[in-house]
Amino acid sequence: MVMHAPGLAPILSPGQFVNVAVPGDPSHITRIPLSFAGTDPKAQTIEIVYAVVGEGTARLSRMGEGDASTVLGPCGKGWRLDDVSGPALLVAGGVGAPPVLAAARGLLARGIPFDVVLGAQTAGKLWGVGLAKSLGAGRVVVTTDDGTAGIKGFTTVAVEQMQGERDYADVLTCGPQPMMAGVARLALADGSSCQVSMERMMTCGFGACNTCNVAMAAGGYKACCTDGPVFDAREVAW
Repeated sequence: MVMHAPGLAPILSPGQFVNVAVPGDPSHITRIPLSFAGTDPKAQTIEIVYAVVGEGTARLSRMGEGDASTVLGPCGKGWRLDDVSGPALLVAGGVGAPPVLAAARGLLARGIPFDVVLGAQTAGKLWGVGLAKSLGAGRVVVTTDDGTAGIKGFTTVAVEQMQGERDYADVLTCGPQPMMAGVARLALADGSSCQVSMERMMTCGFGACNTCNVAMAAGGYKACCTDGPVFDAREVAW
């Protein structure tokens, strides 16, 4: 989905998210938090790629050209791209691809070299391979759980192989939590810094409802929607 969002598109940073009100059901009082794959500040547009997983996203998928609603943003804290020295390894699993490829756009603008690993359950659920290549990734490696595309296995299989071929200063990852835990473990063991974009049920999107807590390694919790969704991997209690 491409949304025309005057005023918002130019101020979004990679890794942040937007909170979208989906019309069609007045009983659905909460917005849907969605990451974005990219923005076009000149055209004032935001590109969102999402999976239809429930009634709200099903209604979202039925919106057509010219339909209107409201969106709140920028929400959350995104990738700390100014801290990335490169080369960087970007690792995405499933619907974690959009924020990772938003990071790729930011690294491209900064002239920082990067490689990309994209994983999915099957070839039919892969997204972003062509985009990653067009954004100047040095290598784009694909993994699928069932082996229908690329390497058969999890993204961590590809990460280990690529670590043996190149020294990465930074790793950025988004996807299912078990996947990110594995990527973070490999990154930190290899001496790379590691940023993780956590996925939680962010009901309100601004820190009021306490439904998106992320357990911290030092004890206590932080809110995914306001303290994250991007965290240093060392902060998180995996």
